[in-house]
Amino acid sequence: MKLNRRDVLRAAGAAGALNLVWPLSAGLSPAQAKEAAQELGASYDPAPFTLGVASGDPLPTSVVLWTRLAPEPFAAEADEQGLPEVVEVGWVVAEDRALRRVVARGTVPASATLGHSVHVPVGGLRPGRHYWYAFTARGRTSRVGRTKTAPLGTAASVRFASANCQAFHDGYYAAFRGIAREELDFVVHLGDYIYEHGPVGGDHVRDHEGPEVFTLADYRRRYALYKGDPSLRAAHAAHPWYLTWDDHEVVNDYSGTGGDAAFLRRRDAAYQAWYEHQPHRDEGTSALPDPVIHRRRLYGNLVDLTVLDLRSYRSAQNLPDGTILGDAQKRWLKRGIDEAPDAWHCWVNSIMLSQLRGRPGGDFMFTDQWDGFLAERKEVLTHAHKAGLEDLVVITGDWHSAFVDDVRPDFDDADSPVIGTEFTAHSVSSAAYDEEWNKANGPLMGRANPHLAYFDGGHNGYAVYDVTARRWSTAMRVVGSLTDPASAVSTLTTFHVDRGKAGTYEDPSTDGSPAHYRRT
Repeated sequence: MKLNRRDVLRAAGAAGALNLVWPLSAGLSPAQAKEAAQELGASYDPAPFTLGVASGDPLPTSVVLWTRLAPEPFAAEADEQGLPEVVEVGWVVAEDRALRRVVARGTVPASATLGHSVHVPVGGLRPGRHYWYAFTARGRTSRVGRTKTAPLGTAASVRFASANCQAFHDGYYAAFRGIAREELDFVVHLGDYIYEHGPVGGDHVRDHEGPEVFTLADYRRRYALYKGDPSLRAAHAAHPWYLTWDDHEVVNDYSGTGGDAAFLRRRDAAYQAWYEHQPHRDEGTSALPDPVIHRRRLYGNLVDLTVLDLRSYRSAQNLPDGTILGDAQKRWLKRGIDEAPDAWHCWVNSIMLSQLRGRPGGDFMFTDQWDGFLAERKEVLTHAHKAGLEDLVVITGDWHSAFVDDVRPDFDDADSPVIGTEFTAHSVSSAAYDEEWNKANGPLMGRANPHLAYFDGGHNGYAVYDVTARRWSTAMRVVGSLTDPASAVSTLTTFHVDRGKAGTYEDPSTDGSPAHYRRT
C-alpha cells in the first residue's frame, strides 16, 4: 500500500530529498514528472484527453464544454506533446449516456497558442435538462461527461455545491469524490484551484529554485499535477461548474492592478493557464483571452447568482478610497442590486465579506479580505439595504475553515440591521490553523464579532446548498481524512435561512456537532 502524498512529501522535505519526489521539481522530464505524480496518487485519462473533460457556465439553452489535448500532461510546449500546431477536435452532445440520441455535434480547432485547449459554447439546448457529451481527436474518444442546463421560469428547487482551496500537497481530494456522487444542478468553485507554491521542507513556503511558478509553462504543469487527482476530474465530468478565482491562481495576496512588468507577465501567464484549464465562457474576441469572471446568472425564478471577481480590479488595501471591486464592477453590482428580481440573491465571493476581528477591541485579522476595503464594503451593503434587497446569501471560500455570519451594512454598529447571511466553507484539502489555535481563538473571535454565529476550523470538505421558495439550507459536508482518497463524507452541521426573514439558525439535529465557536 502506498503512503499518502502529504506524509510522503513531508518526509522527503524533512530528509532534504523533496526534489526526488515532488513532480514539479526542476530538471524532471515530462515522463519523470508524471511518474512522480503517480507515486503521489495521481492518475490520468487515456491520451490525448489526459486531463479529463468538463462543462461550465450553464444557461437555460447553453453550456460550455471543455477539454485540453495533452498526451504528455507535464509537457508544456506543443513540440513536447507530439501535436501539430492545430488539431481538429470533434464534439457531441446527446440526451443519453450512450450518446445515441444526439442533439448537437461539430468540430473545433485546438491550437497550440492556447495549449490545445477547447472551449465549445453549445446552444439550442432545452432548459433544466441533463445532457451527456464527449470529444474525439486523433482517433481517440474522451470519457463521457454529464452536464445540465439552467431552468427557465418556475423552479421548485435548486441544489448545488461549492468547493475551494485544494492544495495538492496537503492531501487527497476525497471532497471532490463526494461532490461527484452528489445529485446537483451545478458546482461553484470559489478560488485557489491551484497553489503557486508547493511543499518545501514540510512547510507551505515558496522557493524560487523549486516549487514556485512564474511562466506559462510553469502554470500549465501545475494544472496538470492538480488535474491528476481522479476525484477532481470526476467532479468536473459529473456537473457543470461556475468559477471565480482568488490569489493563489497567480500569487499569494496579489492585486491585479499593481506590480512591475515582471509581475504583469506572470499574471498574464497565470490567467491564460487558468483559462486553458477551465470550462469558462469567454466573451472576448481576441485569440489570447483576458478572462472576465464576474457575471450574473438566473436559475429560473429561484436563485439570482452573482459571481464576483475580487482580484483583477482591486487597489492596494487599507486606503481610504480603496476598491476591491474596481469602479466598473461596482457599478455593475449596484445595477444588479437595483434590478434584482424577487428571488434568493446569492453572491459568489472568494474572500470573506464579513468583518473579522481577532479579539475584542483588536485590529482586523486579514485586510486582504473585504476588511481591507471598509468604505467600499459599507457603500455596497448600504446600497443593498436602501434598495430593499432581501434574501441575500453570500457564499465564500479562502479561509480553510467554516464560518457563518450575519451580514450588516455596518459591522461596528450594533443597531445596523441584518440584511443577509454569509457562509464560508471548509477547504477541500488546504491546511488550516491547528487545533490549539482554533480552540484558543474561536471564543475570542466570537466575543469580538457579535455577527459571528459559528466557526469550525477542524475539518476539510465542501458545502451543499438546498434552495426552495421557502428556505435556504447549507449543509457542511466534511471528509474523515485527507490521507485517504476514498474517505467517507458526512454532514457536520446544517444551517437554514427562511425566505423573507434575515438571519440564520442551525438545524436542531446538528446543533450539538463539534465547533470551535457557536453563538448561543
